[in-house]
Amino acid sequence: MKERWIRWILALSALIAVVTTLSIIVVLGEETLTFFRQVSLWEFFTGTRWEPLLEPKSFGILPLLSGTLLIVVGSGLLSLPVGLITALYLSEYASERFRNVVKPLLEILAGIPTVVYGYFALTFVTPLLRQILPSMQVFNAFSAALVVGIMILPMVVSLCDDALRAVPRSLREGGYALGATTFEVSHGVVVPSALSGIMASFVLALSRAFGETMAVTLAAGATPNLTWNPLESIQTMTAYIVQVSLGDTPAGGIEYQTIFAVGTVLFVVTLFMNILAHQVMHKFREEYE
Repeated sequence: MKERWIRWILALSALIAVVTTLSIIVVLGEETLTFFRQVSLWEFFTGTRWEPLLEPKSFGILPLLSGTLLIVVGSGLLSLPVGLITALYLSEYASERFRNVVKPLLEILAGIPTVVYGYFALTFVTPLLRQILPSMQVFNAFSAALVVGIMILPMVVSLCDDALRAVPRSLREGGYALGATTFEVSHGVVVPSALSGIMASFVLALSRAFGETMAVTLAAGATPNLTWNPLESIQTMTAYIVQVSLGDTPAGGIEYQTIFAVGTVLFVVTLFMNILAHQVMHKFREEYE
């Protein structure tokens, strides 16, 4: 009887997760279909102006997509190489004592609220950068990308470190037995052997950057600007959702339905990135006895 109850409880927990996910998909799908009965897919995905709250209304999502990609690419350029190098040092070079001190300190960054990162960018990072780049606007993509990169850095370090330490010691010893140096063993044996975990950590970290909200809302601004200049103010998809959700936009109108259309795009992209992470893990997975 006890085992049956445990089985039912576990099944119910799994069912709750599935029902919650399906409910989100249904709500997003219904509102998004209502939106696309009034706005064509062509206009939505090819338009270069996003002004659903002004007259004349424009519903081109490209400015929001470009702003989001600026943040994702910028944060990835910082966090991915720095995170991998840090994980490689902690796994292959650092002493156990140093590792036990540094890794918890890095993971503390993951516990800082994202709104704090946003204010940090607005009050410290941007004024500092404007002394070097006077043309930089107060709200800009560069500062937002920097703090988002710092924010996802612990995820990259932790996941890469776990992947590197999962490589069997025997592979390292084989490299040393052939006369290889520590550097040669690290980049020639350990990193290729842990490639599946490293690539998965990259994709998951970029997914986190793609869905980041408060930090980019505060640091990057709320100007849907179709630009690739990181010194200008931009708006991401998540920042737009926050803007409309907390504003005076009446529920039920096409302006309100835009947040569901944008949310659906965000959902599909992050879902695709997570599927990609699993595919990468499956393709490059190494199994050791």
